[in-house]
Amino acid sequence: MTSFGGWRRALHYPMGWLMGGLLLLRHIKGGWVVWVDGRPMPKIINHGGLVTTEGCGLFSGVRLEVGPHARLSIGKGTYLNRNTNVICYDRVQIGRDCAISWDVVIMDTDLHDWPGIVQNNAPVVIGDGVWIGCRAIILKGVTIGDGAVVAAGSIVARNVPARALVAGQPARILRYLDEDNAAAAAGGGGPDAPSVVTPFRRP
Repeated sequence: MTSFGGWRRALHYPMGWLMGGLLLLRHIKGGWVVWVDGRPMPKIINHGGLVTTEGCGLFSGVRLEVGPHARLSIGKGTYLNRNTNVICYDRVQIGRDCAISWDVVIMDTDLHDWPGIVQNNAPVVIGDGVWIGCRAIILKGVTIGDGAVVAAGSIVARNVPARALVAGQPARILRYLDEDNAAAAAGGGGPDAPSVVTPFRRP
């Protein structure tokens, strides 16, 4: 919540703290929860799993669905923007200080059987400081490393290394953020040189 003026915005929504507290009491165990930016309020559908947080922000329209015995955890300082859906029937772990944009879908399950194929769930693990662009889809069994960036509209079906920038359907690695900055610092510029990507640092 500290990025993009999130804390300042949250302070203007005292009702968000109250409703976030109600969500915490009813559905979530752990730290604080802030509901930001109006209605519809975040919705949590818990079929007998466990939802924990160290402290997170949920914007309007966020929907969390947790199956029996499943575990969803959200790290401190992470926020889920408008209309993001997280569907957890095994384990979804979202790290600290992640920025998850609007209309993102994160799911560790196919959610239904197919003739001759039994539903197969696999954990999703998202590291610390990850950015996920709007309308990206994170599929079951994926691990996204610390500091990675997922471009808007990407479909992520394979693991993403730390500090990688991925885009596309399916998502592919475009570059590593630290390599770009190291090349620029070494004077490796030129018309064909990749653009510099500034590492994400929270104020």
